[in-house]
Amino acid sequence: MLYSIFAYDVKNSLPLRAQARTEHIARLKALDEAGRLLLAGPNPAIDSDTPGEAGFTGSLIVAKFKSLEEAKLWASQDPYIEAGVYDKTEVKPFKKVLPAV
Repeated sequence: MLYSIFAYDVKNSLPLRAQARTEHIARLKALDEAGRLLLAGPNPAIDSDTPGEAGFTGSLIVAKFKSLEEAKLWASQDPYIEAGVYDKTEVKPFKKVLPAV
């Protein structure tokens, strides 16, 4: 089943993101290579794909897991949590309706 992982950044998280980005992206790539990642990306703090020093306010990941418990465990082990980037995360079941493919 698909699960959405909403993560909310602490204020001024950009330097913290930079410290753990390589490990964070590696985990996402592993999900993608396993065919389990639907989408992933950050929420810019301003209306721009390249927010610069404004940074980001959080992230969204939608991926396949065997259970809600597995999704929560995976999310709890994100390098951004250890680095102090995320203030909180929410993991919920997700039902993809569109696009149909």
